[in-house]
Amino acid sequence: MKTYVPKQTEINREWWVVDAQGLTLGRLATEVASRLRGKHKPSFTPFLDTGDHVIVVNAEKVELSGRKLETKTYYRHSGYPGGLQETTAGELLASHPERLCEKAVRGMLPKGPLGRQMARKLKVYAGPSHPHEAQQPQALELPGAARRA
Repeated sequence: MKTYVPKQTEINREWWVVDAQGLTLGRLATEVASRLRGKHKPSFTPFLDTGDHVIVVNAEKVELSGRKLETKTYYRHSGYPGGLQETTAGELLASHPERLCEKAVRGMLPKGPLGRQMARKLKVYAGPSHPHEAQQPQALELPGAARRA
């Protein structure tokens, strides 16, 4: 029995739009990362990028469970001595809500060139509008994410 490996010409990429309003960040990120990898397709191959493009809108209205807004910390380093800077999830959500969603999804993608290629297909916007109407994205309802009223 031979193993099927899709060729680049056989990979069909679709566009999905997800409304993040009222969704939990981690549950949103797992579904988006799965779509970016292509795990929802029968032609999924772990070492190829077979995934779709995903647009996340209303990133500023995403929710975090528990006390993560105050306790979850993101670190970055300038490369200089004493250059470690830390930001809480609440500060990041207030200043750059797109980065909060991007970081959550990137952490769930493969590390290395393949993961970076998959991450380029993710578009995150803080508000409800996006400039990708020409691609005719389909609305994606997330089954695993519990919407809060």
